[in-house]
Amino acid sequence: MESLGTGRGTSKQKAQVVQELRQKYPLKALLQLAGLPRSTFYYYLHQSQKPARYQMVKEAIVAIFNKNKKRYGYRRITQELHNNDICVNHKTVRKLMKQLGLVCHVRERRKYNSYKGEVGEVAPNLLERHFKTNEPNRKWVTDVTEFKVNDQKLYLSPIIDLFNGEVVSYNLSHHPNFKQVTDMLEGAFRKLPDKVDDLILHSDQGWQYQMKLYQNLLKAKGITQSMSRKATCLDNAVAENFFGLLKTELFYLEKFSSIDQLEKAIAEYIDYYNNRRIKLKLNGLSPVQYRIQTVRVA
Repeated sequence: MESLGTGRGTSKQKAQVVQELRQKYPLKALLQLAGLPRSTFYYYLHQSQKPARYQMVKEAIVAIFNKNKKRYGYRRITQELHNNDICVNHKTVRKLMKQLGLVCHVRERRKYNSYKGEVGEVAPNLLERHFKTNEPNRKWVTDVTEFKVNDQKLYLSPIIDLFNGEVVSYNLSHHPNFKQVTDMLEGAFRKLPDKVDDLILHSDQGWQYQMKLYQNLLKAKGITQSMSRKATCLDNAVAENFFGLLKTELFYLEKFSSIDQLEKAIAEYIDYYNNRRIKLKLNGLSPVQYRIQTVRVA
């Protein structure tokens, strides 16, 4: 009790002593003896409890950060915390991540490198950069991108649904041949009824998409073909954005010793991207979760 005397110790030290003694003595009497305003006592009490209060949040942040292989920044981590009923604002998450030394890998701007063909006049640009749709299987986009490991190349050809950004189907090949595109289409077609209406499949003017067989495959399924204008990469921005994301969050961050190793990693990443990687614009859900929720509500 002597340590509470006026003039002895700082306000912070007095608040600590009051907290230790308040189980034995009335708080009002202790504060009066210490000459400590009630508001000051509660201020230091609140400050002293912060580390313990945020310890659970910090542990959750680290778990989410590592689970997603350092790909999440503070906004996605905040959303994931909310998904797990941990209510904390994004400013606090950003501050705690800084304290923990957690830095997500910022996306680098790299030149897109797809396998393109001659300019043609096969199909009009029906999409016209309208990348939003309220239903699944109304607007799809496709493209091809190239990866290189130890002088060997790997080509990825996906179909992406603009409804939720989900990779509907994809094919990996060591050569950018037409079979890669047909295999990709077959995988996508298995998820559709025999005949569809009002589905657009958009691409650039790559040679694959100008082939008559490709056009006939789409027509037979009831799919309308759309193509970007000459040398206008923004017309297929969603596909390019996905390639940039994949390369930033996977290809540029890890060292691959072989094409086979890369092929396995891409397959794992696409599964992660579709099923577990949340998007803020999808209400904090992954593409598949969002599609399932939307269909269930409808």
